Amino acid sequence: MGTHRGFVLWLTGMSGAGKSTLAERLVAEFQARDYKCELLDGDEVRTHLSKGLGFSKEDRDTNIRRIGWVARVLARNGVIAITAAISPYRDIRDEIRALTEQDGRAVFIEIFAHAPLEALIERDVKGLYKKALAGEIKQFTGITDPYEPPLQPEVTAYTSEEPIETSLDRILDYLAEHDLIDRGA
Repeated sequence: MGTHRGFVLWLTGMSGAGKSTLAERLVAEFQARDYKCELLDGDEVRTHLSKGLGFSKEDRDTNIRRIGWVARVLARNGVIAITAAISPYRDIRDEIRALTEQDGRAVFIEIFAHAPLEALIERDVKGLYKKALAGEIKQFTGITDPYEPPLQPEVTAYTSEEPIETSLDRILDYLAEHDLIDRGA
């Protein structure tokens, strides 16, 4: 088993920004190092843990709090908990950070998957932005609902401007520099 501490890697960003792609690559990297890790993908959580919740601010906050609770429990038990959810509201992300770090048993690292709206619309394989812009989807983050980008994320991945390997290396370097994982495998 590789050496690592339990921590929460919280990937936030708008729909299509590359959160799930980054998360899946991180999982593969950690598994290759024989690290204990779990991925909490926003879409899967909505299907299993938050079924029935809508997209009001209250329901979104409840969903994110549930993801945060599971991630926190995993992290304080030595697991790398990776989340990939839009999590549009800064105050809830900050709340999850505070709860995660309150007893000193786990660390919260915020990763901002950043891509400008134009790039997200261009790469929109599901056509969600087109539908939201046409008024067919209500409460769509970044169009009719707000997305509050992190003010000081530990790492920003410029997903429309750089290769994924560059973003991954920056994340892994940050984790190694802060003694959360071993240096290079």
